[in-house]
Amino acid sequence: MGIRVNADSLRKQLRIAGCEDWEKRLYHSLVLKDELPLTIGGGIGQSRLCMILLHKVHVGEIQVSIWPEKMVSECKKQNIPIL
Repeated sequence: MGIRVNADSLRKQLRIAGCEDWEKRLYHSLVLKDELPLTIGGGIGQSRLCMILLHKVHVGEIQVSIWPEKMVSECKKQNIPIL
């Protein structure tokens, strides 16, 4: 899980974004020198892992967000408590 980054894709993304100077920043330079693991967990990957471990059916049970009213009402109908 997590975002997979490697030196080639990072350089390409920085070039497309016009941010080649970011190669000098700590995180970016460590990735480019292969001094940082290529997987950085976070975001939806951590939430999905928590869902599995806690036996939850909706990401809203473990992650706070602003949910559409239709989703909130559907979850209530199914006794799914969302945060």
